[in-house]
Amino acid sequence: MDKNSLLDFLEITALLIELVGVLILILGTLIALIRHISKMKISANTYKLLRIQLRKNILIGLDFLVVGSLIKTVMLDNSLAQALTLSLIIIIRSFLSFSLQVEMDGKFPRQKENKL
Repeated sequence: MDKNSLLDFLEITALLIELVGVLILILGTLIALIRHISKMKISANTYKLLRIQLRKNILIGLDFLVVGSLIKTVMLDNSLAQALTLSLIIIIRSFLSFSLQVEMDGKFPRQKENKL
């Protein structure tokens, strides 16, 4: 396998991984909406379950997007602009992950539970 075919393979792989991330975001959102709208009784609990499922889809989709960007940056395009873009994506993903986790759990990670 020569260098050009390896680079083409890595480029296609990175693109496919990013596509999976986008599909998870789109299809996961549609499936969660259909699942929760189709329930006969809409309640506050239904809304809470929908939000939890959407958060999970966002985190999983962003993980795939980060992996695809990482492959592109490390293996294909080692430019400073691409590295800065990847850094920004990772910072945003980390902030989203942290804030969504706090919102889902109602406490900060590693924070002890208040036992009454």
